[in-house]
Amino acid sequence: MAYLSNETLALMGFKRLGKNVKISSKASIYDTGQIEIGDNSRIDDFCVISGKLKIGCYVHITPMCLVAGGEKGVEIKDFVALAYGVKVFAQSDDYSGETMTNSNIPKKYKNEYKKEVVIEKHSIVGAGSIILPGVQLREGTSVGAMSLIRKSTEEWSIYVGNPAKKIKNRSKKLLELEQQFINEIKKK
Repeated sequence: MAYLSNETLALMGFKRLGKNVKISSKASIYDTGQIEIGDNSRIDDFCVISGKLKIGCYVHITPMCLVAGGEKGVEIKDFVALAYGVKVFAQSDDYSGETMTNSNIPKKYKNEYKKEVVIEKHSIVGAGSIILPGVQLREGTSVGAMSLIRKSTEEWSIYVGNPAKKIKNRSKKLLELEQQFINEIKKK
């Protein structure tokens, strides 16, 4: 995987770009003036990233993900991972048939649902999962592969299915590891 050089990233016009950011040369990034990326974050091959987006530190967006921030935006906080093929949408067409749909239709004929998505710290979203507009994955949420997240989650919980349901609580041991990691970084 080839990453864009720091010089190329600097020329792309990001709203904010942290240190040690890695973006694959095969990723498609749109609306860079609305995108903020924190330190040590990475976007891999064949990802499509667009719209209003705020990515924290140590975030990994793995290959073939789509993060569509649209007008309302997507916020991905620190230490989050989106596994292969995850799709995150901050807006959606009205599928009821009451209005027209798709990007080529003027807004006056459509009724798009637009609402911010927030993925809080230490969340992980399994391969092929979909997150719909207005969802908040609360801190420590774990989402199993191929899950459909239509509603906000509870902190430190594990969700699976279509539609996703909570199956159990998630361990917080990783918070101890986070503190060790931060202490180690401070020593360097």
